[in-house]
Amino acid sequence: MSTRLVQINMKAQDDSALGQFWAEALGWGVDSEGPGVTNLEPVGFDYPDPSVVCIDLVARPEVKTVKNRVHLDLATRSTAHQADVVERLKELGATLADVGQGDVPWTVMADPEGNEFCVLEPRPMYQDTGLIAAVVVDCADPREMARFWGRAMDWTVHEVTDDTATLRSAKGVGPYLEFVRSPDTKSVWNRVHLDVAPYPGGEPAAEEARLRSLGAIGPGADSGFDGSAISWRVLADPEGNEFCLLSPR
Repeated sequence: MSTRLVQINMKAQDDSALGQFWAEALGWGVDSEGPGVTNLEPVGFDYPDPSVVCIDLVARPEVKTVKNRVHLDLATRSTAHQADVVERLKELGATLADVGQGDVPWTVMADPEGNEFCVLEPRPMYQDTGLIAAVVVDCADPREMARFWGRAMDWTVHEVTDDTATLRSAKGVGPYLEFVRSPDTKSVWNRVHLDVAPYPGGEPAAEEARLRSLGAIGPGADSGFDGSAISWRVLADPEGNEFCLLSPR
């Protein structure tokens, strides 16, 4: 068996307000499975279509203190479209951000709670991804991340170098998952993390055992997850990045 990336989990002090920002930014619909949880997906979406990685926003009281290790890259069709997207996002409440990027062709921004994201200049590889071009994860060793995640999921590894690793759904649709070498070390639990799920018929316990055999570990003591109160499995990749193994559906 294997898993697939189905959604991004983002902690928020106000999940409803932040969910409204991202829904308007992406042109998606908003739903809620209960207080403190806001679900975002395209209108008419049939879960889990690999052409989309959904977003779940979950209320947490902690204030963001460091740069996120996981962020979204948004695709654009032209330089004019890039400028239009940036201005529209500013109107929705986003701000320009400086994470030490220097003079680059993409625009680094932050949502109303300070979560960084990038509006990319037009790039041919992202012309068929939809607005979300990639989910990007900072890491120390892209090759190790490609080894682990390439086996953890059924996604195809497209390119691996010392500085980057790129994966995409085996069906060749939807956003990419990218691991980018960063000198920053992980110091707190990730406010944004990946959620994966087995295919229908998969056994979460067996899948957890398989993931652990590949190098997955339990989350750190500061992860903020209470495993006794949840039905899904909370794990971390070999670099300590938390992720959730959801039930198949």
